[in-house]
Amino acid sequence: MGREAVWHSTSAPDVILSPVIKQHPLSYTRRLEQRCTKQIRLVVIHCTELPDLAMARTWGEKVVYPDSRTGNSGHFYIDRDGSIEKWVPIDRVAHHVRGYNPLSIGIELVNNGRYPDWFKSSHQRMSEPYPHQQIEALVTLLNHLAAELPGLDSITGHEDLDTDLLPSEDDSDILIRRKLDPGPLFPWPVIMDQIPLKRLTNKNL
Repeated sequence: MGREAVWHSTSAPDVILSPVIKQHPLSYTRRLEQRCTKQIRLVVIHCTELPDLAMARTWGEKVVYPDSRTGNSGHFYIDRDGSIEKWVPIDRVAHHVRGYNPLSIGIELVNNGRYPDWFKSSHQRMSEPYPHQQIEALVTLLNHLAAELPGLDSITGHEDLDTDLLPSEDDSDILIRRKLDPGPLFPWPVIMDQIPLKRLTNKNL
């Protein structure tokens, strides 16, 4: 599938391509809760808000839940060049979004986001565009997952599920969004034209 076809297609493909996925499980994967894949209903799109995949891995390996000795991560990570890694099997519950982990798959796109001043009111603009290769890989992965998981029917952004506000670090009188990813530069129309999933937002969840 060529780049132009991906960006200008107006419907999901008749032939589902199998993405090339590097298996790169996190060290605590076996301690994550198991689940039946039939319960998966939703894909949540994130961006790492970090400069590269290596730093995302460092953050993903951090243990933040002492009882289970696990951390926060998505299931899949897509780098800027379109390469895909699977860090958590889909039959395990990854900690990637508040309240929806048991029924969802988390996909993280490497993107600077608001790095490194995530919670400063003066640095809330997300200015890095998503490369063509990254979007191509995402579309391929989404169509593959939709074909493999009969219960999967919806997709949404992290910002649609986590709408909490918090005081900014540089001015506590200003409230900012805790999560903004994947952000305003994520090409939702391009994605939705090529996949069979319906988009959910904070208006129709």
